[in-house]
Amino acid sequence: MARSESRPVVTLRSTAGTGQTYVTRKSRRNNPDRLVLRKFDPAAGQHVLFREER
Repeated sequence: MARSESRPVVTLRSTAGTGQTYVTRKSRRNNPDRLVLRKFDPAAGQHVLFREER
């Protein structure tokens, strides 16, 4: 199956400043803005906001 340009791979970086990252895919049609998810940061030991970086 070919990679879709409408669902690119994005990197999410922790806002806690620990350098922790997650990699996911997103829909450009449904989420044209930068993605922000609340996920667990093991370096900080708690759930924090992860923002999409470009």
